[in-house]
Amino acid sequence: MFRTTALALATATLMSGAAFADGHAKDIVDTAADAGSFTTLLAAATAAGLVETLKSDGPFTVFAPTDEAFAALPEGTVETLLLPENKDMLVGILTYHVVAGKVMSTDLTDNMEATTVQGTTLMIDLDNGVMVDDATVTTADVEATNGVIHIIDKVIMP
Repeated sequence: MFRTTALALATATLMSGAAFADGHAKDIVDTAADAGSFTTLLAAATAAGLVETLKSDGPFTVFAPTDEAFAALPEGTVETLLLPENKDMLVGILTYHVVAGKVMSTDLTDNMEATTVQGTTLMIDLDNGVMVDDATVTTADVEATNGVIHIIDKVIMP
């Protein structure tokens, strides 16, 4: 009886492990959606036509501002950026938050410059925690199947 129970338990553990691995392997967009604190970022990515790109193979490093970071922008800024006539400006801002390749926190060095998908560079400062331009990384190394997310407390501007 013990042997049968142990075998059943081992089989169940192996099967649930496989299900867990398959069920939790998510791309950057799905990982951000599951977190629940990036609805504004995801709405902006949708308006900018960037969702499919962020769901592609990548890899990408995304410095992701939270909903609170977007809320801290001057009143009306987000609504203005989401207007169809401001799509190019929105794309520029969002792609400034993305670096090609998977850059983990252990890859960072003080005063490092990283070229964004937008085409300009971000400055990484490690003197007082991890800063990306003038935003603080609040959570680093949130891995996704196609890259990594570093959560930041501000929307950074090119």
